[in-house]
Amino acid sequence: MLQTELYIDGQWQLAIAGGTIDIIDPATEEQVTKAAQAEKADVEAAIASAHKAFESWRTVSGWERSKVLRRAAQLLAERAEPIARQLTLETGKPIGQSKAELGAAIELIDWYADEARRIFGQTLPGRNANNRFMTVYEPVGVVGAFTAWNFPVVLQARKIAPALATGCTIVTRPAEEGTGAVVELIKCFIDAGAPSGTVNLVTGLPQEISETIMDSDLVRKVTFTGSIPVGQHLMRRAADTVKRMSMELGGHAPVIIHEDVDPVKTAITAAQGKSRNNGQVCVSPTRFYVHKKHEKAFNEAFAGALAQMKVGHGLDADTEIGPLINKKRLDFIEQMVEDTKGEGATVMTGGRRPADKNKGFFYEPTVFTDVRDDMRIMNDEPFGPLAPVTTFEDFDEVIERANSLSYGLAGYVFTDSQAMAMKTMEALKTGIVGVNNYVAATAEMPFGGVNHSGFGRENGPDGLKDYMDIKFANIVMG
Repeated sequence: MLQTELYIDGQWQLAIAGGTIDIIDPATEEQVTKAAQAEKADVEAAIASAHKAFESWRTVSGWERSKVLRRAAQLLAERAEPIARQLTLETGKPIGQSKAELGAAIELIDWYADEARRIFGQTLPGRNANNRFMTVYEPVGVVGAFTAWNFPVVLQARKIAPALATGCTIVTRPAEEGTGAVVELIKCFIDAGAPSGTVNLVTGLPQEISETIMDSDLVRKVTFTGSIPVGQHLMRRAADTVKRMSMELGGHAPVIIHEDVDPVKTAITAAQGKSRNNGQVCVSPTRFYVHKKHEKAFNEAFAGALAQMKVGHGLDADTEIGPLINKKRLDFIEQMVEDTKGEGATVMTGGRRPADKNKGFFYEPTVFTDVRDDMRIMNDEPFGPLAPVTTFEDFDEVIERANSLSYGLAGYVFTDSQAMAMKTMEALKTGIVGVNNYVAATAEMPFGGVNHSGFGRENGPDGLKDYMDIKFANIVMG
């Protein structure tokens, strides 16, 4: 069993009060990690460390910060195999998906190694010959980061890499699940030469950690990935110290499948997109709007493809779908299935725990037909292996239905017409649109939502902006 500690001011250490949290393998319900549980005094020490380190780290050149990030990416690549295994043990995702997550984190850190050298403002002619206007980008200061459990490593990389690239320091708290894998990520930054205090890791229960960070006037920015209610709470708390915020708060992604596609091919692609991390993905396709012409062919192929997928332990080579993250999520999924059936939907496949699984938080991928827009599953984010399918015939009607919720993270469109693809993409009110694919995030392009799905962007050049202040200088030369 792995035992992890806090990382504060360049030192691995136990929590001051000695508390720990047990993390279990969701496939076996057996303990795999014992993590230190930070309390207020630990978090205050981490903030003080980050604040002290900021004064020197902010003056380090972008070229030198780039070297640290580049080396961290290299170390993560060298250590990816054992970290992926730990990630699977703690989160349940199939080992191939854990390796893919590590690959995405490596690419992202490496991308920001490049971007660290490209932070510059402008110098413009002023109003007369002796006048110049100048803009300078400066790091905002100490960053507080909170991330979810579904992609522990890559979500941390999305926050640590741009913070260090811009000259900020960071106090970060990952969700309990995935702690061991995140600790190994932090070690890569340390071994790459990140100075003491630039990266601080506090693990444990969220409330005391988050409240201490939100109360501190030394923390000038908070970046959060998680639920809408928690994000709203953090926004209210940020007002007292006027913290800068960036938030990715989940979604309920519509999928519009037009008349001109091959329904079977599209259904198989949909099954692959839906099954990723057992549907526990903020950009997971969750509301399928299929043209009436393809209803039967799509539904049969979609349900058939999901029903054939192997459900099992993530370390088994042939597993395609692992367990849900914990008992709470399993209970939520079971209740949503019962509610959906009670509202009149038909279960085409799934709708139960696998008969051959006596332990673990497993649930079969489930396809619903005869779905109405007023059902709970079409309005509340399922965040699991549930796929409601409904039909449409009119473009304006389906766009109105797809845009009817307060969510606005991702949406998807499938069509063989470039004109229809553009028309649909432009009509969807989301921050991300996948056209004929379910790839919603890359290192070099912005990731984030609109409306209640949050604000700010991660990844790509835009991911640096929320970590910097812009200073304007009006210079009159003597």
